[in-house]
Amino acid sequence: MMALQKGDYILLDYTVVTKDDNKVVETTSEDKAKEANIYDPNQAYGPRLIILGETSLFEPLEQALLNSDVGQEITVEIPPEKAFGQRDQNKVKVVSIREFYRAGRLPRVGDIVEYNNQRARVVSVSSGRVILDFNHPLAGKTLIVTAKVVKKLTTDEEKVKEIIRQYLPKLDLSKVDVKHEEGQLTIKMPPETLFIEGIGSLKFRIAEELARRFSDVKKITFIEELEVSREAQQPAQQQAQAQQAQAAQAQGQQGG
Repeated sequence: MMALQKGDYILLDYTVVTKDDNKVVETTSEDKAKEANIYDPNQAYGPRLIILGETSLFEPLEQALLNSDVGQEITVEIPPEKAFGQRDQNKVKVVSIREFYRAGRLPRVGDIVEYNNQRARVVSVSSGRVILDFNHPLAGKTLIVTAKVVKKLTTDEEKVKEIIRQYLPKLDLSKVDVKHEEGQLTIKMPPETLFIEGIGSLKFRIAEELARRFSDVKKITFIEELEVSREAQQPAQQQAQAQQAQAAQAQGQQGG
């Protein structure tokens, strides 16, 4: 098999752990997330779309992927300087708790808060002072990434579907139909997508990305089809007609 190269669309399964304590910090596996007690029911698990050379990856991981094949499992060690940097004690600040009170908030140890437009973790709260750590939670940590390229996407249909999944992660792609021909991209979506909040803006963002990635596309069409069951309608219509007839008969008897 040929090694992967930049520009390839791949589906990647991976798990990231900290080297010092083997703690799982991120994974595409639902089972591993549950085992590590980091499972999030709002997250869609499964292989992630990676566009080599474009998707932001740890540099050592990207290099290892470029030297690997589909189906090959790799393990890569990521030092702090290639991950989230070394811990910087200057990024630990002490602020008055009154600043939180003025904003109507009560800081608690472990909270992630916004302060001066930056995210920080509350380290301690005591004597009217709050210690905030602006370092990334994984700063100073060496990471171990275990990954496997599950599939290399070769058709436009596969690529379009996986791009759509990035915006609609819980969408059943088996219900999505894609046609790309003569500069036109037609995407048939299941009717349940109509009930997704903000679906209009999501479609716009999907269309923008597809237009950027497929240079020949001049027109993008989204279609949602709703099947109308006439069999279900007929009994209802018959019942309505019967009720109207009964009402008319009753009125006639009253008039008589």
